Formats: sequence, structure tokens, C-alpha cells
Amino acid sequence: MPPVHTSQISWNQIGDPRGQPTIFKLVNDSNKYMELAEVTVCNSFYEIESGAYTLFPNLLPIGPLLPDSKFNKPLGLFWPEDSTCMSWLDQQPPKSVVYVAFGSLTIFSEVQFKELAHGLVLTGRPLLWVVRPDFTTGLSKEWVDDFLEENKEKCKIVDWAPQQQVLAHESVACLMSHCGWNSTLEGLRNGLPFLCWPYFTDQFMNQSYICNVWGNGMKMESDESRIVSRERVRDRVEELLASEEIAKKVQELKELAARNLSIGGTSYQNFKRFVNLMMGE
Repeated sequence: MPPVHTSQISWNQIGDPRGQPTIFKLVNDSNKYMELAEVTVCNSFYEIESGAYTLFPNLLPIGPLLPDSKFNKPLGLFWPEDSTCMSWLDQQPPKSVVYVAFGSLTIFSEVQFKELAHGLVLTGRPLLWVVRPDFTTGLSKEWVDDFLEENKEKCKIVDWAPQQQVLAHESVACLMSHCGWNSTLEGLRNGLPFLCWPYFTDQFMNQSYICNVWGNGMKMESDESRIVSRERVRDRVEELLASEEIAKKVQELKELAARNLSIGGTSYQNFKRFVNLMMGE
């Protein structure tokens, strides 16, 4: 299991302290239910969390469960996907684009949003950024429109993106993410390094896996005012993409995920076991 500070355990990172008992009960109840089941199926694979599967041998990892990059029927999305970003990606050089997506719940302050925007521009790299309508508070649409106009040559902003297709695109160089589990597995399977910017609950544990265990990403660290400055954003992007060690880890994890899903792989065999159990065999 990855090292994590007690302040970053899921129930301590819910935001409103009134939600802590609810999350703690959810985790505790889940552990109780696992004891009643013959197996508990999960979306992961053995090699990336071997410690957890040793501790809980009735866990059955069958992942990473992700649609193929050509899968065109979005399910369970909060906003319509803007597929125009795919033609924009087609026009960018290979391994050049910084893809920024913080999921469906993350909210940035106006100050942090502007620092991030300016920092991404400072990299000089093409930018694809998912900015939900409710992503930030207090920022006018005019500011975003002006930012886009000033940086239209290298910047594409969408409300929501077909993420699996984006991550599989050859022009994407890295993923700046909130480290939700689905995004974590998607980036890992597609062989992309991470810039980790968790928001709440389990995302901090996922960051610890990425940065401290798997070695396929870096943390976005804030200053004493709890703001990640534009200079820090720029520097971190460059550090990540210059790291040969991280690039090596990224490729190893991509190949490992593919092997697990192939005939004879651990997840493949676990899925067969699950099917047999469902059939009573």
C-alpha cells in the first residue's frame, strides 16, 4: 500500500467536515460486505496493487476496464462531449499536447484558475483543456473568451471531451489530472505521464500510488498561500516531460496493463473465474 499522510485519508479529504462520518461509514461498511462475499470484483490489476491483494485475497482484479479508443457511445457523462477537439489534435505534432482535465466535481478559485491558465501558456506547448461550465467561481466568461482569443493558435478549451479517444491520440504528451480512479487507469493504459492535482477523497491515495509507488507522475505542489503559481505550473510540465525515468515507467505500465488484458493475463484469467462463479461452476 502506498505511503499517505493521515490528513489525506479519504474521509479526511471530503471538504465539508460534516461529510467525514458518511465517507468513513461507507469505507467501513464496504470492508464488512467484502467479508461476506466469496470474491469482490474490482477495476484494477494485480501488479499495480499487489500489497492490497495480498492483504485481501478475495479481491478479484479484472481491469483496467476501459472502452476501446474507437468506442463512440458515451455513457454516464455529465456534459455532451465536444468532438471538435479530435480534429484539433490531428493538427498538432506527436507528443506535444498538454491535456488538462479535472473530472466532474473539482472546482478552482478565480486566482488559481488564472495562475493555471497563464502557467500553461508559459510552457509554449499546445494545450487541450476541459473547462466545465461550473469549474471555477467568480470568473467571467469574457475573461475566458479573451484568454482563448489571445492564445487561439495553441489553445483549445472544451466543456467536456471524449477522454478515452483523447488519451489514445498520438499528439498528447501528458495528462494533468485530479487523479480520479478512472482517469488514473485511462492515463496508465494509454502510456501517459501524470501531473497530479487531487481534489478530494481517494484522489490523494491515487496520487500517492502514481508518485510514490508506480513512478509515472509528479505532484503539483502549492506555495505557502496554497496556490500553485504559473511559474510552478510551467516548470513542472517541463520537468515531467524531460524525465527519462518517468518515461520508462510509463511505458512499462502501459505494457503491463496490455498483458493483463490479453489471453492468459492475470485480469483475463480472473475474469474467466468470475464468469465461472456466476455460472455456478
